[in-house]
Amino acid sequence: MPAAGERAYVVGLKLLATRELAEAQLRERLTRRQFDPGDIDEAITRLKAERALDDARTAAAYARTEANVRGRGRLRVLRHLNSMGVAPELARHAVDEAFGEVDESLLIERVLERRLRPGESPRNPKVAVRLHRYLIAQGFDFEQIRAALRRRQHSLDAPEST
Repeated sequence: MPAAGERAYVVGLKLLATRELAEAQLRERLTRRQFDPGDIDEAITRLKAERALDDARTAAAYARTEANVRGRGRLRVLRHLNSMGVAPELARHAVDEAFGEVDESLLIERVLERRLRPGESPRNPKVAVRLHRYLIAQGFDFEQIRAALRRRQHSLDAPEST
């Protein structure tokens, strides 16, 4: 029968095979499976040495996916990376890299397009408040949200050219 450290390593490897995890997340999952802290440390050291566990890679992949696929804002991505246990400087770097390739005002416009129901207008105060709250929750900057809503309202005011 393999040693407990070896078993923790194999379980950790299986967990990482299904999805990228930060070190803190993997530690927590191995702890829930009732491995001893020493065995967890041994497994994590080996996984890091083999580069199967890499917080910088995990943070970068998460930030890119959230920005480019899910349309999340910078602040929400940063908060989530911090909650995953990624070191603050690694999280900031990953977010800066991911959002360096993204036009955030265009991202907000796409989110607005998806969130506006047929026949709704951001001129309606209730609609504007709902959209604003949603965009704040998605991690977008207050000023960028305000500017996007203003642009959307002004585009409705402009006469259409024929």
